[in-house]
Amino acid sequence: MRKIFSAILVSTLVLTGCATVRESRVNPFNWFGSARSEPIARAEVNTNPLIPQSSGLFSSARKEQPAYAGRPFDQVTDLTIDRIPGGAIVRATGLAARQGIYDVQLTPANPDELPVDGVLTYRLEGIVPTQNTAIGAKPTREVVAGRKLTNQMLAGVRVIRVEGQRNALTARR
Repeated sequence: MRKIFSAILVSTLVLTGCATVRESRVNPFNWFGSARSEPIARAEVNTNPLIPQSSGLFSSARKEQPAYAGRPFDQVTDLTIDRIPGGAIVRATGLAARQGIYDVQLTPANPDELPVDGVLTYRLEGIVPTQNTAIGAKPTREVVAGRKLTNQMLAGVRVIRVEGQRNALTARR
C-alpha cells in the first residue's frame, strides 16, 4: 500500500510541476512562451526601385502577382502562437492609427519565408483607405490577423517575430 501511495504522490508532483514551471520544455503550453515587446531599429536600404530584380529568358513570361499595397500597423499589441496538428497558427493583434484599415495580413519579411538565424519575421500590414476616416476609440481600431505555419516551415525556428511601425513582439520556443 505504501509503494502505491508513494508512486501516486510522486507522479502527481511531477505532473503539477510541468504546469507550474514556466521554462519547462516538457509542458506543451510553454512551447513558444509569452510575447515580449522590442523596439524597432530601421536600416536604410540602398537599392534602386527602378531597376528590376529578376532577369532571364522567361522572366517576362511569368505571371506577376499584383503588389500588396499594405503599410505596417502603428502598433502590435498581442502575439499568440497556437499549436495545431501539423504546425501552428500565428495570431497578431494590432492597433491602427485610425479606423478603416482593411485587407490586414501578416506579410513575411523575406520572400522565401525562411528563418534568418532561427528568427521567422512577419510584418502586420493593412491597406489604408484613400478617404479620411475617424480616429475612433481603441476597440474600433484593433484588428487580428493570422497565418498558418506547417511543421516544415517551423523547422529550425526558435523565435517568431511580428513587427509594427513602433514596436515588435517576439515569442520564443
